[in-house]
Amino acid sequence: MNITPDFCNRLLMAAAALTACTTFAQAHQDAAASMSGASPLADKVRAANSRFLDVKAATAEGYAPIPCASGITGGAMGIHYVNGQYLKDDKIDIARPEAVMYEPMADGTLKLVAVEYITSKGPASLDGQLFNFNSAPNRYGLGEFYELHVWAWKGNPTGTFADMNPKVSCEHAASPTQ
Repeated sequence: MNITPDFCNRLLMAAAALTACTTFAQAHQDAAASMSGASPLADKVRAANSRFLDVKAATAEGYAPIPCASGITGGAMGIHYVNGQYLKDDKIDIARPEAVMYEPMADGTLKLVAVEYITSKGPASLDGQLFNFNSAPNRYGLGEFYELHVWAWKGNPTGTFADMNPKVSCEHAASPTQ
């Protein structure tokens, strides 16, 4: 097969155009996913749990803080306020997340960013969204469990249901007794 320089140039131009289109489509998809309302489940979670915008509502409902969780490769989950009773009952209820997640801010306040649903019964799903499986042993000291993070208040470039959020930081985490 004899490949002419003109054919090579056209092939390179086509590859460059395809790369540009793919990059543009991915950027558009990422922007759309991070916009409010991109996930019907995130909208439902936000509507059912906006009472937790004030961390005092979480503590009044029996949630207690555990230290800020950061990822090994960057990003974080924030400070989890966990309800032990909900952890024990294994029920999945959109208005009763097992954990409510806050990002510690520079001024000492906590900003609601996400909730987490946890159950030991699975495979589990909420509104068709499958939970992630965590085997035992794990860093939480729990048996095997299924979990679903829902980043309903802070966009997550890695996905609405990803564990870590690269836009969240534990940099300003103080004592978890706030």
